[in-house]
Amino acid sequence: MASLKNLRLQKNTGRRGAPRKVVVKKFQKLRRLVPGGHQLRPDQLFLQTADYILHLKFKINILEAILKLHDP
Repeated sequence: MASLKNLRLQKNTGRRGAPRKVVVKKFQKLRRLVPGGHQLRPDQLFLQTADYILHLKFKINILEAILKLHDP
C-alpha cells in the first residue's frame, strides 16, 4: 500500500495550502469513498476518482432515461 509520506505538502496554512493533517484526513476519506481506493497510490487514486465520477454521472443519466420511459 502506498504511503502518504510521498505527498509533498506545505506545513503551514495560508495561501500555500491546508495543513498536512487536514489534507491527509481528506485523502483518507477519499480512499474510503472510491471503490478499491485503499489499494491505490495517490496518483492512481486521483485518476480512479475521476473515472468513478464519470461512472456515477453515467448511472444517473441511465436512471433518468429509465424514469422518463416510465413517467406517464
